[in-house]
Amino acid sequence: MSLVNQTVSRPTTFYGTLLHNELHTTFRRWRTLALLGVLAAVPILVGIAVKIETGDGGSGGGGGGGGEGPAFISQITNNGLFLVFTALAATLPFFLPMAIGVVAGDAIAGEANAGTLRYLLVAPAGRSRLLLTKYATTMAFCLVATLVVAISALTVGALLFPLGDLTTISGTRISFTEGLGRALLIALAVAASLTGVAALGLFISTLTNSGVAAMATTVGLLITVQILDQIPQLDVLQPYFFSHYWLSFADLMRDPVYWDDLVKNLGLQALYAGVFGSAAWARFTTKDITA
Repeated sequence: MSLVNQTVSRPTTFYGTLLHNELHTTFRRWRTLALLGVLAAVPILVGIAVKIETGDGGSGGGGGGGGEGPAFISQITNNGLFLVFTALAATLPFFLPMAIGVVAGDAIAGEANAGTLRYLLVAPAGRSRLLLTKYATTMAFCLVATLVVAISALTVGALLFPLGDLTTISGTRISFTEGLGRALLIALAVAASLTGVAALGLFISTLTNSGVAAMATTVGLLITVQILDQIPQLDVLQPYFFSHYWLSFADLMRDPVYWDDLVKNLGLQALYAGVFGSAAWARFTTKDITA
C-alpha cells in the first residue's frame, strides 16, 4: 500500500514542482517584468492625458459613449472607475496580446535555444505534461498582465478623479461596489480573450528552435489578423478571427448584460485554444529534440 501511495504521490509532487518552477522562472525574467511595467504605464499615461486635457478646459465628461471600448474615455472625469475600462480597451488590441505572444512564443523555442529543453525532458514529466505546464504558465501570465492593467488604472483613477456610483451604457445607475464587481468580470473576460493567442503562440514555439523567431512570428500574425479584421471586404471571414469579439467585454457594462457577443468570443477562444493546442501537442510529441 505504501508503495502505491509513493508511486501516486511522486508524480503529483513533481508536476506541482514543475509548474511552480515555471511560474517562478517566468515571472522573475527581466523581460516579463519589463512587459508588465509597460502595461502598468499605459493607464498612467491615459489618466494623466485626460487630467491635463480637462484641466486645460477640454470637454472631458459627458456623454455616454456607446460602449465601444475607448468611448469610455468620455466618462473618466465623472468617475475614475471608467479608467479601468478605458485602459483595458486601449491595451487589448495590441499591448496585451503582444505581451502574451512574447511569453507564449518563447515557451518551447526559448528552452531549445538555451539548450535546456532536453534537460527538462530527462525528468519524468513527459512532453505532454511539459507542454501543458507551459500553457498553464502562459495563461497565468494572461491573468496577471490583465490584472496589472486593471489595478494600475483603478489606482490612477482613484488618485486623479472622483469615485462613486456610475452610469452604465444603458443609462441606469449602479453602485460603486457593483461597478468594482463588473470591472473584475471585465478583467477576467479580457484575460479569457487571450487564450487563443496563447495557444497560437505556443504552437509556433514548437515549430522552431529560435525564441526570437517564434515571438516575432506570433506578434506578426497578431498584427496581420487585426489589420484583416478592419477590411470591409473580408466581413464574411472576420467573425472567425480571434480578435473580432475582443471588445465585447463592453457589454458587461450594460444593464441587463448583453451576453451574445461575449459568449461568441469565449466560444471562439476555446476553438482556437483547442485547435492550436492540439496542433502544438501533435508537433511537440513527435519532434526530434536536439537542444
